[in-house]
Amino acid sequence: MVYPVLLHRPKVTNIADRIHLHLLSDSTGETLEMLAKAALAQFDDADVVRHFWPMVRSRQHLDRIVPELKANPGLVLFTLVNPEARARLEEVCAQNGLPAVPILDRVTEALEKALGQEAHGRPGRQHQMDKAYFERVEAIQFTIAHDDGIGWENWEEADIILAGVSRSSKTPTSIYLANRGYKVANIPLVVESPPPPKLFELRKPLVVGLTTAPERLVQIRRNRLLTLNEQSQTAYIDNERVKSEVAFARRMFADNGWPVIDVTRRSIEETAAAVIRLCSERSHKTGGDFEGVKAI
Repeated sequence: MVYPVLLHRPKVTNIADRIHLHLLSDSTGETLEMLAKAALAQFDDADVVRHFWPMVRSRQHLDRIVPELKANPGLVLFTLVNPEARARLEEVCAQNGLPAVPILDRVTEALEKALGQEAHGRPGRQHQMDKAYFERVEAIQFTIAHDDGIGWENWEEADIILAGVSRSSKTPTSIYLANRGYKVANIPLVVESPPPPKLFELRKPLVVGLTTAPERLVQIRRNRLLTLNEQSQTAYIDNERVKSEVAFARRMFADNGWPVIDVTRRSIEETAAAVIRLCSERSHKTGGDFEGVKAI
């Protein structure tokens, strides 16, 4: 008897299409998450199940995680400085065939060689409450208090002033820069309501103009109105009106010699990086000291 050949077989899921990614950190895990996210962005449609394990500072804590590693085998990325916890993790990974990557080792080794000294090996040291930490907190408080044109009397205390029409990403960019230690204020430019004269008298802050394509701005504003359940057509999203707003802002930037950043195709991170670069260039021209991105 001849048996028929099965032409339609059950679909087999490619195991490589889905991976478990274990992130183990002896601190908050911010650095680990950022690096993992940056690396994953290079892969399309990657199905990744993330397991996040922060504040792992002892072998006992690690032993509570081991069953999860065994139950969900995958790639292990870690930043552990405790020798005992680290040795235990590497032992478990080796026994279970799990690839384990100490993502900061190469950088730390290179710095040790360049600086001629050993790393301290203290977990969470980048988050210690030092002078830079409190400066960062102060920058965040200042930025929140000077959003959307508020508190213009104190603008001279700012490091950066962001100016632009409504929905040109001023606020999120300000907050991002504040988290890097910069005191930032921002002001919306409205045709019918000129900014306070103080804006044109500033000496210390770097004033940066943010602009975007009118078509993109209309789309963003329309989406904003939809989230507010606003259905009526207003001048806020009128094409010609928006074009005139953008033109008004651009004239102001040009008249005052302010640098301009087009945010149409930029992420918040990219816009912030461009602002920081402008700060650096300005500092070099004036002979000031510029530290780059401030300590976190």
